[in-house]
Amino acid sequence: MISPTPTLPQIGDRITDKSAPPDNSAVREWIGPEAFERWDELRDWIDEFYPGVFAPDWLYGGKYRGWSLRYKKTKAFTTFVPEYRRFSAVVVMGGAEREKFEERRYVWRPQLVQLYDSAKTYIDGKWLTVAIASADDLHDVMELLTMKRPPPSRD
Repeated sequence: MISPTPTLPQIGDRITDKSAPPDNSAVREWIGPEAFERWDELRDWIDEFYPGVFAPDWLYGGKYRGWSLRYKKTKAFTTFVPEYRRFSAVVVMGGAEREKFEERRYVWRPQLVQLYDSAKTYIDGKWLTVAIASADDLHDVMELLTMKRPPPSRD
């Protein structure tokens, strides 16, 4: 009897082992060192500009969606999605955020505007899933998050 060959992970596959949320080393190994640097940079940025606002929590979305790390206070702020050899951030744009985005439409990078235009609009808003593959992508997400929820003033 020939045993089936285990399938190798494909780019974009999710972490689906539901036994426990992934720790930092598992995330780093899955998304790769370069993507993990951006993962850490965005986490550090949120901690610095929104101190004590969010307690990120791991969510298991089933065998297809796998694990994601959600930042939420009363409304969702962002969700980190560790994918095989990449990292994406989900930003839900409600009505107010979509208005602000449209006001600045020609300031955003064309790739982000294209992503925004192609994102499906649901009852709670547009769900933008931004693959963070460069410093520019990371900057776009930080700008979207700042627009969505300005950091508290640091007095």
